[in-house]
Formats: sequence, structure tokens, C-alpha cells
Amino acid sequence: MPFVNIRITREGATAEQKKQLIEGATQLLADVLGKNPATTFVIIDEVDTDNWGIGGKNVTELRAEAKK
Repeated sequence: MPFVNIRITREGATAEQKKQLIEGATQLLADVLGKNPATTFVIIDEVDTDNWGIGGKNVTELRAEAKK
């Protein structure tokens, strides 16, 4: 019973994009490991950019710096 947890920043992933992620992760486990799609769980967590840090800064700050 595979469990996949995908974490992305909350920046507007559409319902269709999330659907594709779920389908793709499920299919990958079926193709590579022979796992049953009916028992494969995929969860998508969306994290606010203020709560996701890289290199000592949060993503909100990094995005603002990139726009300068």
C-alpha cells in the first residue's frame, strides 16, 4: 500500500494540475514497482510560501528578490 506525499508551495496549482500529479505518481509506482493503483495513496500538501524556506530565507522573500 504505497503512500506518496507531494508538497508544493501554494502558488496556484490548478485542480487539473493536481489531478495530473496524482495520476502520474500512481502510474509511476505501477510501472516501476508493479504497485496496485487501487491501493496507492497520493496526498498533495500546499504550503504557504512564508512557511517554506530555502537557504535561510522563505520563498516569499526569494520571489520578491527575484522580481527586483
